[in-house]
Amino acid sequence: MNIAYGIFGTSRALAVGPVAVVSLMTASSIGALGLSTPAEYAAAAITLAFISGAILTVMGVLRLGFLANFLSHPVIAGFITASGILIATSQLKHIFGIKAEGHTLVETVISLFENQHMTNPITLFIGLSTTAFLFWVRKGLKPLLISFGLKPRLADILAKAGPVAAVAVTILATVLFGLDKKGVSIVGEVPMGLPPLTFPSFSPSLVSQLFIPALLISIIGFVESVSVAQTLAAKKRQRIIPDQELVGLGTANIAAAFTGGYPVTGGFARSVVNFDAGAETPAAGAFTSIGILFAALLLTPLLYFLPKATLAATIIVAVLSLVDFSILKRTWGYSKVDFTAVAATILLTLGLGVEAGVSAGVLISIFLHLYKTSRPHVAEVGLVPGTQHFRNINRHQVQTHPSMVTLRIDESLYFANARFLEDLVLNRIACDQPIKNIVLMCSAVNEIDTSALESLEEINRRLKDAGIKLHFSEVKGPVMDRLKRSHFLEELSGEVFLSQYDAMVKLTRPYLGDNGKAAAE
Repeated sequence: MNIAYGIFGTSRALAVGPVAVVSLMTASSIGALGLSTPAEYAAAAITLAFISGAILTVMGVLRLGFLANFLSHPVIAGFITASGILIATSQLKHIFGIKAEGHTLVETVISLFENQHMTNPITLFIGLSTTAFLFWVRKGLKPLLISFGLKPRLADILAKAGPVAAVAVTILATVLFGLDKKGVSIVGEVPMGLPPLTFPSFSPSLVSQLFIPALLISIIGFVESVSVAQTLAAKKRQRIIPDQELVGLGTANIAAAFTGGYPVTGGFARSVVNFDAGAETPAAGAFTSIGILFAALLLTPLLYFLPKATLAATIIVAVLSLVDFSILKRTWGYSKVDFTAVAATILLTLGLGVEAGVSAGVLISIFLHLYKTSRPHVAEVGLVPGTQHFRNINRHQVQTHPSMVTLRIDESLYFANARFLEDLVLNRIACDQPIKNIVLMCSAVNEIDTSALESLEEINRRLKDAGIKLHFSEVKGPVMDRLKRSHFLEELSGEVFLSQYDAMVKLTRPYLGDNGKAAAE
């Protein structure tokens, strides 16, 4: 899987494999089929991985990676923060050596509290001491080694080997003191050897039953994966290519189907560990796979006595590094709308689970876009004295004329904001000012869809009935090309000017004196 992703993917740190969300969706999808034997379950899981891989690959070929754009950065930050908390909380059961279940923060905390009386003191000591050691290693080991005279590069390598040292020490302690016989949960036997070669089922009945679940898993898996990939890439000022990510995840799922696996995606915890280890290219996943292959063939017996508390501590330290509540403070001070999106994503992810959080993140991002663009910024502008530039009359000392109103539209016009512009223009002319011309300055308008065109036609008709002409200025070429394909320009009561300055000079000239300058309103 990681080798396939390493070939086709673009993230330098993303680790592909089973994740909680996809695992839950897979179990739910297969459980609804009414299967009876383990072999049937395995065949369904393999087929589900293949269908999901095919869907993702086709989406990549069709360049549907733009779906990732529906996740705004604040939403991604909120999702990652909440997911980090969820993952860290889910590992506490191994730190305490107790059983606990739950897919949300509330469920997990309640389960931990109900079973806290079963805490194993030795496990707790291993978990807490390993966690403290790993936190110290991240911040304090490298400066300490440098103070002893080691070169920074070597000190950095040794510091990153801290988790390996923790694993080795806790395994040795478990063996020497027989901690597994004192209630310390260990990894136990890890199967040796390579996974068998498998083939998906192409039964029309099974494929038809699994297609919709596979589609949902593909979308949710891609959004979650690209969220992780974008977050990790941003930390090193790198970029990912969503379309190529679709192909990478698709081939990884197809590879999983032929190696006995079920649907996979970019794993948050594994990716953080990979990032923390210094992964710099997509080949890191391939080298990880080679390392896993080597370990599966030769080293699995050595992991038999590894305490689960050590693994939990490693994951907790890794994921908490990405928990960032400062995003709440920043968005609160900058944009209350973005703050609402971040807070909602965090609360929904913590309260309802990762799947709900990801879905909510997408929906919130779409809603925010529609909300912001449905009420575009429209400024009434005037001429800056001594120049040919126009600025907001409420922000600058500018020249205007009572017979002319210029409105600068700072957003493309489409169905969501068409009525807003119509109401704004009609409300503006409802005054005692002797308005004869309305000019819509379109320097920021990149698109006018059919709904907006109909609103413009209505504005033109209403203004014409009121004895006011409608004009346009600074219309972009592609927008003008589309307007020319309609009858709007033929019915337009006014003109289309190349520049706003040209519009003001021509439209105000009949009302000006010999000096040729607009009088201040």
